[in-house]
Formats: sequence, structure tokens, C-alpha cells
Amino acid sequence: MHRRWLASFLTLLLLQAVMGEINHHLAVWQLHLFVGALYVTFNALRLPARPGFIATALGGLLCDAAVPGSFGAHLVLFVTAHSLVLNLRHRIPADETGTRVVMALLVNFGLFLAFAILWSARLPAPGAMWPRQLFELLLSQAFLILIAPWFFALQERALVLARCEDRTRF
Repeated sequence: MHRRWLASFLTLLLLQAVMGEINHHLAVWQLHLFVGALYVTFNALRLPARPGFIATALGGLLCDAAVPGSFGAHLVLFVTAHSLVLNLRHRIPADETGTRVVMALLVNFGLFLAFAILWSARLPAPGAMWPRQLFELLLSQAFLILIAPWFFALQERALVLARCEDRTRF
């Protein structure tokens, strides 16, 4: 039981390290890629409810630790998104990569919008940031389309290596 959320969390730890490096190199151009949906989508679609929730919550705390500002924002938004996707997984073909990618795009859009609204309240002129946010959202969504199939395959492989590949997930 512990192996499922631990295997998923270790892939999220790798994602945090890789995205940290990518965003570090993009900081020269003052750009930031947001792939918060990857912390949520696979866990909500593939893992049983409790291990998926634990892995998503730990991923949210991991993201909170790396971002200045209100601690717990990632945790709350990731867990909320996890709950919404968890309620939809019986209605969609969750085992198909294309469906997972589309769900990740929708979740990423929602999370990006929520964070943009949350953090714009602290700015003196919040309306001035929206064109830049829209550009970063488009870049993030394009990057998510490229990286999501690879990351979902990595998470599947991590479950196989942890000997949690059984399909009795609901």
C-alpha cells in the first residue's frame, strides 16, 4: 500500500528537480513554465483514492516548499483538483494517454488561472500582468503537451518497478 504513493511521489520529486532546472535556465528571459497538472492528473486517474491523495498532497507540499508566498496554496489547489478529477475518472477512458494529456491540459489551465488570480491580488496593478500570464500559459500548455506522455509513462514504469502494477485500482 505504501509503495504506490511512494513510487508516485518519487516521480514527482524528479519532476520538481527537472522543472526547477528548466525554469532556472528560462529565468534569463524572465519566463516560467507551470506544469502543476502533472502533480495531480496521474495520481487521480490511475492510483486508488487514498494513495493518490497522499501522493498529490505531498507533491503540493513539495511545490509549496519551493515557492515564496502563502504556504499551503499548492496543497489546497492540488488536492481540490485531485478531488475533481477523481470524481470524473469513472466517466472517461482514464487508461488512454490522449485522455490523460487532455485532462492534464484542463487541470493545468484551471490551476494556472487559480494561481494567477491568487497572486495578482498582491500587485499594485493586477491588470498589467495578464498579457504576460497568457503568454506563459500558452508556453506552459505547449510544454505540457510535449512532456506529459513521457511523464505518465515514467509514472507507470515506477509503479511496475515498485510491483504495484495491478489494475485493481478502484
